[in-house]
Amino acid sequence: MYLGIDIGTSSVKTVVADDSQAVVAESSAPLTVSRPQPLYSEQDPDSWWEASVDAISALAPEIRRNIDCIGLSGQMHGATLLDESDNPLRPAILWNDGRSSKECLDLERSEPRSRAITGNMVMPGFTAPKLLWVHNHEPDLFKRTKTVLLPKDYVRLKLTGEKVSDMSDASGTSWLNVANRAWSDEMLAATGLTRGHMPRLVEGNAVSGMLRQSIASELGLPNIAVAGGGGDNAASAAGMGIVESGQAFLSLGTSGVLFVANDRFCPNAEKAAHAFCHCLPNRWHQMAVLLGAASALDWVLKLTGNTNIDDCLMAAERRGLHRGAPYFLPYLSGERTPHNDPDCRGVFFGMTANTDALDLVIAVLEGVALAFVDGQDVLLEAGSTIDDICVTGGGSKSIFWGRILSAALRRPLTYRAGGEVGAAFGAARLARLAFTGESEESVCKQPPITQVVEFNRDTAELLAERRPLFTRLYRDLKNTFKEFSI
Repeated sequence: MYLGIDIGTSSVKTVVADDSQAVVAESSAPLTVSRPQPLYSEQDPDSWWEASVDAISALAPEIRRNIDCIGLSGQMHGATLLDESDNPLRPAILWNDGRSSKECLDLERSEPRSRAITGNMVMPGFTAPKLLWVHNHEPDLFKRTKTVLLPKDYVRLKLTGEKVSDMSDASGTSWLNVANRAWSDEMLAATGLTRGHMPRLVEGNAVSGMLRQSIASELGLPNIAVAGGGGDNAASAAGMGIVESGQAFLSLGTSGVLFVANDRFCPNAEKAAHAFCHCLPNRWHQMAVLLGAASALDWVLKLTGNTNIDDCLMAAERRGLHRGAPYFLPYLSGERTPHNDPDCRGVFFGMTANTDALDLVIAVLEGVALAFVDGQDVLLEAGSTIDDICVTGGGSKSIFWGRILSAALRRPLTYRAGGEVGAAFGAARLARLAFTGESEESVCKQPPITQVVEFNRDTAELLAERRPLFTRLYRDLKNTFKEFSI
């Protein structure tokens, strides 16, 4: 059996899969996010470890005793600064933290070839500009920093004593030469760091280290290996069988992701597309990333006092989309693709005295869908081929939302069994590959189809009519957003 551990933003999740790839056990432990100032988003690194211990300990003892290998996945980009004794120097600065926009500009000026080296625009969510921010605002802590790790790799350090990352997670740091799958000395130098500050790199299906005996005893696990694993989206792709060029998934989690697998490196840095290594060798992927997806729906439901999500979405479906409905810009935490704008904000536009709470819910569903269309355009512009889109994440439970997304993207959406276990299941698959040495194709198969949502042409035409104003609203408000944030 194979244990996958996903270090998420809101929780740590575990999945245990057997040799038939059936999920035989699951558990989770909650995490909290601190937002001490506007644009800030932080977590205590030790809370990841504590939640991991809780989630693993919640599995039945007979399950734990029979685990053969562990795989890790996790939220990307988080800057975890360690001192010479491997203790955290400060709370980790997370993926959705927007404080380092100035440092992004400074970094690209300092290394003009940054986009050519990394294949990506430097964004506030990435790790390197966060370190520049620490250098500028907390210089004493920067001087004391001996190692920088990503969230899942801090948990790996606790498990194995090894400082290791994988190619997919490292791609989101702005320190990796993504085409060559190696740290870039130029990008590290531009942030005042060297390879000595970085973990060793492995592929996601390779062994990264062995479980420390003391930890194995504490957790009731055998003395087993830990696989390289992957960033949460790449691991989710492995779990959903999105490994061949043209295969894609759309994730409706805290953030929104349109992920396309590639057999080559296909950057489109100018439009804020993410071009990263996959968590499997000789594979890459592109992503369009929205900073708010299912989290925007959760927000509007709370705002409007809707405590029963299913009833609310059923009512929204009965009302449906219409031409006079309000618009919503889903930029509650800023945005990445295609705007790379940490200053933009959520906006309702076009409300009247007749607008009610249900209209706002529908506007959020539509606004996120139209933002995904922006992302799809960026990926297609970069040369991606999108053959089939699977849907995953918490928001995938709403088939009504799936119909809106399908119409907006003008593509059918495929729902597959087990999509909700996502990254943790993908991490379990990577653990299996590290343990058995099987081929990626034989293990990372697509789960059975449970439903296909075909796009409705009338809805697609309606959304196509409404999209130009949605797009123009951001352009018209861009400078206002910046003034508002000052």
